[in-house]
Amino acid sequence: MKHKIFNYLTVFFSLSVVLTSCVNEEDLVQVDPNVATTGSFWKTDEDAIQGINAAYGSLLTDGTYMRSTPLLLDLKGDDSQSFSPWDAMYNVGRFNSSPSNGAIYGWAFETYYQGINRANQVLENVPNIEMTDVALKNRILGQAHFLRGLFLFHAVNLFKNVPIPLNTTELIHPQKTQEEGWAQVIADFKAAADLLPASYTSVTGLDGGQKGRATKGAALGYLGKAYLFNKDFTNAKTAFKQVIDLGVYSLVSNYRDNFTDTNENNSESVFEVQFSRSAGGVNLGWGGTPEAAWGKTSARAITYAPRAFGWTDVNPTRTLFNEFQEEKTVSNTVDPRLDATMFYNKSGGMTLYGQDFATFYANNPSDLNNLFCRKYQNSDGNYANEFDWRSGINERILRYADILLMYAECLNETGDTSGAYTYIQLVRNRVGLPNLSTAKPGLTQEGMREQIGHERFLEFPLEGHRFDDIRRWGWLENPTKLAWLKSRDAEFETYKTGRDFFPIPQSESDNNPGTIQNAGY
Repeated sequence: MKHKIFNYLTVFFSLSVVLTSCVNEEDLVQVDPNVATTGSFWKTDEDAIQGINAAYGSLLTDGTYMRSTPLLLDLKGDDSQSFSPWDAMYNVGRFNSSPSNGAIYGWAFETYYQGINRANQVLENVPNIEMTDVALKNRILGQAHFLRGLFLFHAVNLFKNVPIPLNTTELIHPQKTQEEGWAQVIADFKAAADLLPASYTSVTGLDGGQKGRATKGAALGYLGKAYLFNKDFTNAKTAFKQVIDLGVYSLVSNYRDNFTDTNENNSESVFEVQFSRSAGGVNLGWGGTPEAAWGKTSARAITYAPRAFGWTDVNPTRTLFNEFQEEKTVSNTVDPRLDATMFYNKSGGMTLYGQDFATFYANNPSDLNNLFCRKYQNSDGNYANEFDWRSGINERILRYADILLMYAECLNETGDTSGAYTYIQLVRNRVGLPNLSTAKPGLTQEGMREQIGHERFLEFPLEGHRFDDIRRWGWLENPTKLAWLKSRDAEFETYKTGRDFFPIPQSESDNNPGTIQNAGY
């Protein structure tokens, strides 16, 4: 039985309807006498835990991990492509999102600031509560710092120059530089790491034993990632090593266990967003004012599903399929991550949703020869398809494998190329790949950079990491690399300078005076 923190849709939501970085003043002075206010709330330990639970709730709606954020992170990479009939989705991977149409990216922007607002309420009000459990108080504040850091991480990473609201008293929060944004992200993750426990297993109190809450490892992992994205390899290396030295994480033996509902919150999961078919109602949380009927399910599965089992808005690329063929395992078989990542017409057969792939698509040559997403699909036989829109699979947004490969990257970038082999091999061993130090001994720093790019491409496809890697490695500014990307994924043909970031939504420009649109739009 999964132990999750699903007390999200609480009375606290009535205090948190601010959806963007600035709001209309009249919205703040209309008080509903039938609901709690900031004057009557924030009195007890239970109020504090409800408040932080509501901040977690902003991870579950359409703007974040229910659907939009995975799409924004995935579709610009060369591991995925979209032929969706919906222009807002189709254009993401073609670097052609329109400032006048904020569908998907605008919903994400709004929800990040909703989450920031909720975290800010916790950070403003919980210190004033005379809580009976001081350790619980510190954990709640640590989680608020982590969640504010996470929402702002996405805002800065996807939109570049954004507001940085640190309170709920000001109506207007001016746009800040990307450097200022990253500085606040780092500050929040540092504060979180100082306050959070390594796990909740031995914790007592209202959050005792609960899985899904932010931990010290999650805060340190994202702290290292923020440093890495800013090329501060020394500090990133320190943060990642601290995660490793906690001794609480290990790779699961079966790679596919990271993408189903059967082994959630496992030893490899550093942080995952909690979904469930059995919690809450059955309606989808599209956004806006929360409703009691909202479920805690994801629409990722139906969006990425194979043809006839969902909408098939996202497909793996042939480039990804081919790269999986480049190196055989020590048993002379294809890398097993291929079958965990995608469905295809496999020699010997492949089953999806209880159907044989070749038989099911036999009358449609296009689909028979197509590639379909398997990660995060409910395709192992318990469900006929994804058309109920209600996937309960948790989204693993930070895995220990990522920590290991990012640490290896930092070792390489700080002059210890030989040391990087050890941590890369830990990831390769799980899937039976040969010893890299034997297969490719004595790599130069540049050679190891290329190898790490290959390793990450095959370990994390369709998990929202590839385009972040492409951008932070400077490949879009390198004519040779950009040409190579175009040869791998035709969607890069329409890339324009500046469009590695999304446009600032028009609604933000309208409501926040002085907002400057991102270059390229």
